[in-house]
Amino acid sequence: MGLKKFKPTTNGVRHAIISDFAELTKGKPEKSLLVPLKKSGGRNCYGRITMRFIGGGHKRMYRLVDFKRDRIDQPADVLAIEYDPNRTCRIALIQYADGTKSYILAPLELKVGDKVESTMDKDIDFKAGNCLPLRRIPLGTAIHNIELKPGKGGQIARSAGTSAQLLAKEGDYAFVRMPSSEVRRIAVLCRATIGQMGNVEHEGRSIGKAGRNRWLGRLPHIRGAAMNAVDHPHGGGEGKAPQGNPHPVTPWGKPTKGFKTRNRRKYSSQFILKRRGSK
Repeated sequence: MGLKKFKPTTNGVRHAIISDFAELTKGKPEKSLLVPLKKSGGRNCYGRITMRFIGGGHKRMYRLVDFKRDRIDQPADVLAIEYDPNRTCRIALIQYADGTKSYILAPLELKVGDKVESTMDKDIDFKAGNCLPLRRIPLGTAIHNIELKPGKGGQIARSAGTSAQLLAKEGDYAFVRMPSSEVRRIAVLCRATIGQMGNVEHEGRSIGKAGRNRWLGRLPHIRGAAMNAVDHPHGGGEGKAPQGNPHPVTPWGKPTKGFKTRNRRKYSSQFILKRRGSK
């Protein structure tokens, strides 16, 4: 796996840097694990825009990824590493002994032909792709696809190149350092998968041209200063009108830079031991 640059033969590829997809071993997805994916265009059930700058994009099918890994003590063979347009990481196609196929998130070291397993109490190797409860994972291990509630399925550390680290265990809880540097308490009965997520070069991509963002379903992001006064607090005036260096705000007047939006009185706050960005 790596990144691919182009000769600057056109303006569209002059600055483009994309994945070389060298790690992929299969082109077409498994048809039995596909479901249609409907686009909302950023509209709610009344047809009103609730998320701006969303629309268009290439048509996609959703891959049914197994985040729960609930087939306990059933080894599976890795058949292929595939591309998933709905997420930044790669996915792995696995097959169990009874012929059932499934998709899981593909960690960095996972290869075709490997065996992966999910367990609660069985002794298995601590290798990439195996899923175990936090109470059975050694301290310092890099983990991903971490549950927040036992049996709910993995919710944390699922994007390309990310991983969390198991720092300590105390009673019914384990202390886990999140990809954001936040340290959080998670019940030791929650399960996680060993290893770092694959496609670590994803952060080195360069879109290269506006059209590629349109393929991803992203519309142009319009500056407030380019709008009319009725549409945005920064809008209005003749030409490039100076605004007297105002505090940047959203169209609804809320501060948009340096404004803390996280609710520190939430139920989940009791599980956060160290906030992200704190010293």
